[in-house]
Amino acid sequence: MSNRIQKLFAEKQGRLLSIYYTAGFPQLNDTARIAVALQNAGADIIELGIPFSDPVADGPTIQKSNKTALDNGMNLALLLEQVREIRRTVSLPIILMGYINPVIQYGIERFAKDAAAAGVDGLILPDLPIVEYETEYKSVFEGAGLSLTFLISPTTATDRISKIDKLSTSFIYAVAASSTTGAKEGFSKEQLEYFSRLKSLKLKSPLMIGFGISDAKTFTQACDYAAGAIIGSAFIDLLSRSGNLAADIDRFLKEIKKAG
Repeated sequence: MSNRIQKLFAEKQGRLLSIYYTAGFPQLNDTARIAVALQNAGADIIELGIPFSDPVADGPTIQKSNKTALDNGMNLALLLEQVREIRRTVSLPIILMGYINPVIQYGIERFAKDAAAAGVDGLILPDLPIVEYETEYKSVFEGAGLSLTFLISPTTATDRISKIDKLSTSFIYAVAASSTTGAKEGFSKEQLEYFSRLKSLKLKSPLMIGFGISDAKTFTQACDYAAGAIIGSAFIDLLSRSGNLAADIDRFLKEIKKAG
């Protein structure tokens, strides 16, 4: 089974842009419309957030979008239906990101099978412990052709980063700060030193930097140290105030991808 994520990293070197947004936000049926607009505007990866009632690692912007999506009636079964709809026209890699709880409630084997059948390529489940992944989930997810992406942060020990690198079949998500998500104003000296340290490790897995990327400057800075960057909160802010999704998404991505 050809995994679209692995194919992307093999074919495109640098300045990859992954966009995160919450499924079912701003309106329940906007999920597919946003995905099409992202492909048309030049995004490289789509990260669809699985709405959850207690998104503790997320900042206020993403928390609020989770609540809105759940109030709109979003759930995991409907999200997979929407991925099937997206796959009719969108060929970009699709990653589902969320907490492990809704996946367990859905049923792990059933979820892996249904997600793969819908056209999902990978998963980011930040609260799934590595040891549980190795003992209980790895064979299920890999058997379905789903890549699991692990997160690392400035406090992650080097030996753990090496372990994650060995386990990874797609990319490593390098969190830019040990805090909740949210758009920030540029990177600190300490953050740039952390990126530099990661780059010097010469890991086999590509790195994508997330948390705090919101404009052309921070995107370009992140790309100096990694294969690309992930934007979430700044994009959700845009969606929440957009009067024309396609036009606003196109303008936002062109602004981000211009040479910073």
